[in-house]
Amino acid sequence: MKLPELRCLREVELSEILKSIKKILSRGGVEETVVVGSDGSTIVANYSVFKALEWLGVSYVPVSRGSSEKTYVPLEALGFFDSLESSKHRVFRDTEELLYRNWPTPLVRLKNSSLCGRTVWAKLEGYNPWSASIKDRIGWYMFKRLTEKLGSPPELVYEATSTNTGLALAALCSIHSSRFRAYLPSTAAAGEALFRIFGAEVVVSSKPLTVDLISDVRSAADVDGAVNPNQFENDANFEVHLKYTAKELEIQMREAGIVPKAILGGLGTSGHMSAIALYFKSRFNGVKIYGVVPKPGESIRGIRRIETGMKWVHYVELDGVVDVSLEEAARSAIEIARRDGILVGISSGAVYCAYRTMVDVGQLDEGDYVLIFPDSGFKYVDTLVRYLNKATE
Repeated sequence: MKLPELRCLREVELSEILKSIKKILSRGGVEETVVVGSDGSTIVANYSVFKALEWLGVSYVPVSRGSSEKTYVPLEALGFFDSLESSKHRVFRDTEELLYRNWPTPLVRLKNSSLCGRTVWAKLEGYNPWSASIKDRIGWYMFKRLTEKLGSPPELVYEATSTNTGLALAALCSIHSSRFRAYLPSTAAAGEALFRIFGAEVVVSSKPLTVDLISDVRSAADVDGAVNPNQFENDANFEVHLKYTAKELEIQMREAGIVPKAILGGLGTSGHMSAIALYFKSRFNGVKIYGVVPKPGESIRGIRRIETGMKWVHYVELDGVVDVSLEEAARSAIEIARRDGILVGISSGAVYCAYRTMVDVGQLDEGDYVLIFPDSGFKYVDTLVRYLNKATE
């Protein structure tokens, strides 16, 4: 049956969904049917299998009545890659379609930034249209899920953000005539003007970390009757990267003719790297996954240390976590601009710095490596110039 025609009325634990996802990806398909009731559309058994298929973004689900049946249906036969249809000639009916029908975001070989036989392929999330970052995916999918649940777009949205997820939500609220309030930590106060351009209300906190604002925003939303998507706990954050980002990367790898030795990316909410870790650890043999975080006592916008609190990273296996300083991240972003002519953000610089450090200490074998670059560098010019001037001095 077509997946949109099916309804699951039961909540399923995250751990059970992830267990089923891992099994389906490792087998390359489904080995049992989902059981539907007498109405033919309500799921009555194998709930976790259904939710796993929903999160994986298939078009069809194998079903049976009465009891589950043993079978094998490959993911490709279920329309696994159907959601990745992009606009052939890049014509879009509205600015929301500009986001998801413009995917995949580019995967590009950085010829001059590759080191010692270790080839760098960068996935450039700065090509997303609203915040010029990977957080557009999160904002869009959380808003989409809220709209489906409420039956219409939410009227009032509150969110704690260090910039990018909030900008994505601000853009969506503009598109759908909703109102948006961004709660910024003190370390992101410089981004207030961007939200005002989108017509959003801004509250700047004295607290330095976005995650510290979660309870404040939740309480304010309860008082004012607003919805709080909460990117730090909302499973739509993980699901959108499983359904789109990870699958895009597999398709792009096929075209490039590579299977990377490892994939490196920053840990913020941990949504995208956790989804990529689950996907590639289950579907491919031998691909390692490394997370990148700030060094103790350092602050890099968009990434943070695991001990500050992350949800999904604790459900997956990482092969290591690399610490990077703000200065190292900024200098690496400048290095990429000077070698390959693209301006990436500070957290992207941190990811490249981690790759370079691992090459220097002999931790990476020769081969291909994919780096997830979360955003472009134009919002961080002041920081980059500060380190540029420091180097000149």
